[in-house]
Amino acid sequence: MAHAHKLEIFRGLIKFKSNTQKIWGVLIFLSIVTAIEVVLGIYKPESLMTKFLGMKILNWIFIILTIVKAYYITWDFMHMRDELSSLKRMVVWTAVFLIIYLIFILLQEGGYVFEVYKDGFIKRDF
Repeated sequence: MAHAHKLEIFRGLIKFKSNTQKIWGVLIFLSIVTAIEVVLGIYKPESLMTKFLGMKILNWIFIILTIVKAYYITWDFMHMRDELSSLKRMVVWTAVFLIIYLIFILLQEGGYVFEVYKDGFIKRDF
């Protein structure tokens, strides 16, 4: 027996009458988030260029907005909201762990490469 897809987004805040309307609603949401990223990338506000946890705040905003888009695509288009909670946790926590690990590695290696270009050869003892 087939399940009917839920025709709501933002945890039931906005409800649609058909799948077509829902697809357009999700497209508009993802387009708005992408437009925000593009505008921030073009203008690069000076207030967001201060460092926070080793990176500019603007970079953190890009990372967060990208994660929001990836989460939402998985949640709605891949129908993750309709799965068992244990499967949701497995998928989400694995992705969260890998993203945090990737950010850590990129910050470590990026900082090292930056220091090498700035100061020459540097040896690190971990």
